[in-house]
Amino acid sequence: MLMLGFSGFMGILKIVLMALAAFGLFDAAFRREDAFRAADKQNKVFWLIILGIALVVSAMFSILGILPVAGLVASIVYIVDVRPALRQVGGGNGWRRRRGSSSDGPYGPWNGGR
Repeated sequence: MLMLGFSGFMGILKIVLMALAAFGLFDAAFRREDAFRAADKQNKVFWLIILGIALVVSAMFSILGILPVAGLVASIVYIVDVRPALRQVGGGNGWRRRRGSSSDGPYGPWNGGR
């Protein structure tokens, strides 16, 4: 009974690892290449390869091994460090960009000093 609960927990954990890697992979796929250079991060192809490998490794291997842990670290680094830098440089989401007016400043609309 205890082992059944443990294997269920490990299955849920494996799904979470796969979801993190898949989210990072799809997010990186929809970002512009020049945003990676502007944010002074590795290039887009590098992150696509790393996150793709992390997704495959988390799907194929047990989460108690070193490879899924390395994939988890790569996914967390992308989500916590690279993604916010890309959002700051690129101005919003990768797939749904907000279009502002020409008078918008970095902190919102510019109202001419009023």
